[in-house]
Amino acid sequence: MDMLVKLYELPDSRDAMSRLAADGVSVRRALAPEKHKVLDWVRGNFSEAWASEADVAFARQPVSCFIAIKDKRLLGFACHDATCLNFFGPTGVDPSARNKGIGAALLLACLEAMRQQGFGYAIIGGVGPADFYTKIVGAIPIAGSQPGIYRGLL
Repeated sequence: MDMLVKLYELPDSRDAMSRLAADGVSVRRALAPEKHKVLDWVRGNFSEAWASEADVAFARQPVSCFIAIKDKRLLGFACHDATCLNFFGPTGVDPSARNKGIGAALLLACLEAMRQQGFGYAIIGGVGPADFYTKIVGAIPIAGSQPGIYRGLL
């Protein structure tokens, strides 16, 4: 299922980013020279399909892939405008770094970038943890959206 987010009602991300920064974690837009490292990490930790989507995010201008890093170690990533414009995803956090606010911070960074592009709403495509998206950004299910844009995927 897909979910819809009101970008004009996003929660303030400053507290989330400050908490992570206090723990030495930075969340930022990925840089082009990091593409090979990010794609290798996504491929190795998640899937070839997600690496393909992240590859497209690196082709956007500006890059539409955000990363979370601590001590030069990649902890998570999130993309938008990869498979479809105005769609959030894919996103993933290293299992050893979960439940620390990294996923929420990456989500907010992407959604804020989408709002800055002028979108009023965003679509979270092919949602796994629906409760997470509802809790963090008030996302609501889009009726009849399954299987959505991934219908007929090879």
